[in-house]
Amino acid sequence: MFKFVTFVRSVPRSQFELLKTTTSTNATQKYSFSKTANCLSVNTAIKSSSELPKKCDVLIIGGGGFGSSSAYWLKKKAGNDLNVVVIEKDCTYTKASTPLSVGGLRQQFSFPENIQMSLYGAEFFEIVKDHLGDCELNFKPNGYLILASDSGATNLLSNAKTQKELGAQNVVLTPEKLKEIFPWINTEGVALGCYGLEKEGWFDPWALLMGFKNTAREHGANYVDGEVVEFGFEAKPEGQQMKKAVVKLTNGEKQSIDFEKCVIAAGACSGDVGKLAGLGNGEGLLSFALPVEPRKRFVYVFDCQGENAPGLKTPLTIDPNGTYFRRDGEGGNYLCGRSPECTCEPSVDDLEVDFSFFEEEIWPTLAHRVKAFESIKIRSSWAGFYEYNTFDENGIIGRHPYYQNLYIATGFSGHGIQQTPAVGRAISELILDGRFTTIDLTRLGFDRIVNNKPMPEVHIF
Repeated sequence: MFKFVTFVRSVPRSQFELLKTTTSTNATQKYSFSKTANCLSVNTAIKSSSELPKKCDVLIIGGGGFGSSSAYWLKKKAGNDLNVVVIEKDCTYTKASTPLSVGGLRQQFSFPENIQMSLYGAEFFEIVKDHLGDCELNFKPNGYLILASDSGATNLLSNAKTQKELGAQNVVLTPEKLKEIFPWINTEGVALGCYGLEKEGWFDPWALLMGFKNTAREHGANYVDGEVVEFGFEAKPEGQQMKKAVVKLTNGEKQSIDFEKCVIAAGACSGDVGKLAGLGNGEGLLSFALPVEPRKRFVYVFDCQGENAPGLKTPLTIDPNGTYFRRDGEGGNYLCGRSPECTCEPSVDDLEVDFSFFEEEIWPTLAHRVKAFESIKIRSSWAGFYEYNTFDENGIIGRHPYYQNLYIATGFSGHGIQQTPAVGRAISELILDGRFTTIDLTRLGFDRIVNNKPMPEVHIF
C-alpha cells in the first residue's frame, strides 16, 4: 500500500515569492534568492536602469538566458564599438523561464545541432570563471539516465549512436545491467537505458543567468526595466525594416529607442513580441507567426528516507512516459516532474502548482520505478513556463527572412538553459560576422516554419 503524505511549506520554494515578500517591506533594495544555495543575499549587481537611451546598435528584447548570453558575447567581442541595450519587463525574474528551470545539462538528443550545442555548454561550464568571473554553477556531474520501453528502444539506440559520433560519452544498458548499476530500479517495462557518462548533470540556472547578465553589464551592455509595446518601421531598398521600439517603462511612461538590429529573446513571451512586429499579421513572409507560447510545468520536491533509496550519485532519470526525478541536495530530497499530455495543458494565467497532477500522474510512476518512493513527503514545489514552440518543440535561431535586421533566439521548449552559451555565441556570430562560424545552426532557422519542415526531437523529453 502506497503512503502519500503532502507537506507543503507556507512559503513557496521559488526564490521569487520570497523576493516579493521581502521587497514589499523595503523597496529600495533588490534581492536574489538562490534555490540551490537556499540563502538570501543582497545583490545590487542585478539592478537595471529605468532610463532608456535614444538609440543603440543592437536592441535585445528579453534579459533571460538567451538575451543575456547574446549581450555578453556581443560585448565581449565588439567592446565599445557596439552599443547593446537589453529590455527586460520582469526585472525580478519572477516568471522568467531561466531561473525556474531544473537546470539540466545533457547531450542525449536526436538532433545533431542540439547535441553540439550541449557539448559546447559543457565545455563552457568547465571554464565558466574564465568567461563570467566569480560564477559558481554548483554543477553536479551525475549524468542522465533515459529509459526506453520496447517501442522506444530502436530510437534510443539510434540516438545514442549519433551522440557518440559527435563526441558525447554514453553507454546503452540492458535491464540486467541497469539493475546491477542501480539496485534501486525496477526494470519492469524497460527494454534499454542510455546512461550519460560525462558532461551531463545539473547546475544552478540562477547563477548562470546572473553571471551572463552581470558580465555583460561590466562589458558595457545597458539593461533597462520595461516592456516593448510597439515597433516602428521604415522602407529601405531591400524592403521594409524595423527601425525603433516603443518601451513602456516601470513608471508607466512610454519612450522610443532607435536601433540598427533587434533580437527577440523574450522566452515564453516571444510569440507576443513577434505579433508586435507583424509576424502572423501580414502577407507573404509576414503571414507566418513566431510559434512560441508559454506552457506551464510543475516541479515537485519530495523527501524519501526509505530503504534502498537512490543515492547521492543517482543520475537524472527519465521514465519511458517522461516522468523524471533526481536528487536535490545532499539530504533525502529529490525533485521530479513531467510534461502533461497536450490535451491537458494547465492554465498559464498564474504560476500556481497543481498537486493533484503529482498524486495522479507522477507519483504512481515514481512508486512503480523505485520501491522506496512508495512512501514520500512533498516538501516544496514551484511552477515555471516553457517557451514552447508549437511548430516542432525545437529552438528557433537566426535571422528573420523578411526583416533582415531582426534576429530570433527562442522556442527551445524546455531544453534551452543548457544551450544558452552556444545560442548567445551564435547570435553574436550572425550579427558581427554575418554567418554562423562555430556550430552551423541554419536548420534551426525561421525558414523551416515558412517551408513547413518541422524538425522535432525523437524519443526526447
